[in-house]
Amino acid sequence: MMSRRQKLVLATHNPNKKTEMNAVLSDLGLDVIGLDQYPGIEDIPENGTTLLENAMIKAHTVHLKTGLPALSDDTGLEVDALHGAPGVYSARFAGEDSTYQDNVQKLLSLMEGVPKLNRTARFRTVIALVNGDTELWTEGIIEGLITCEERGTGGFGYDPIFEENDTKKTFSEMNSAEKNKISHRALALQKMHKELLTIFEIKGE
Repeated sequence: MMSRRQKLVLATHNPNKKTEMNAVLSDLGLDVIGLDQYPGIEDIPENGTTLLENAMIKAHTVHLKTGLPALSDDTGLEVDALHGAPGVYSARFAGEDSTYQDNVQKLLSLMEGVPKLNRTARFRTVIALVNGDTELWTEGIIEGLITCEERGTGGFGYDPIFEENDTKKTFSEMNSAEKNKISHRALALQKMHKELLTIFEIKGE
């Protein structure tokens, strides 16, 4: 039976993203796989100028190389005091080969001395699906503040310094279930989830 399940490939090498995306998509009855099963597909250059462009580039590339429906995301942290930076450059804010910690430290140093009132920021995720002639995208946004220091031990990326407005917790202070209910990626995925139900129902047996 498993072999007859329809496959959906996540266009990411990032195990953290794959885990988060799988958590929201697990009830679709699809065989959701990652690029770890396609070692020939190297990192895809993200040379778009918007999150949508980058998400579409990744989804198109992986769909062409695998022949499978491909789902990709691109996420940016937009800090108002930095005029929306790092935005589309969030993953390489501190340089091409920067680590999560490098990016966090650069952001904290740029925000040093900025009062709480002006530390507003948001995470924005765009998720794209490419399957033959089908092209879809959804977006999720969550508002918060940039903290003055890292808090919490979970999550990844900028999670330790992003305090979500309603809970007053950083994403790193939440467990995965809490984060997956409200995060930018979860919100975009929940919208895509509805689209996937329709698509795979139409194309299914």
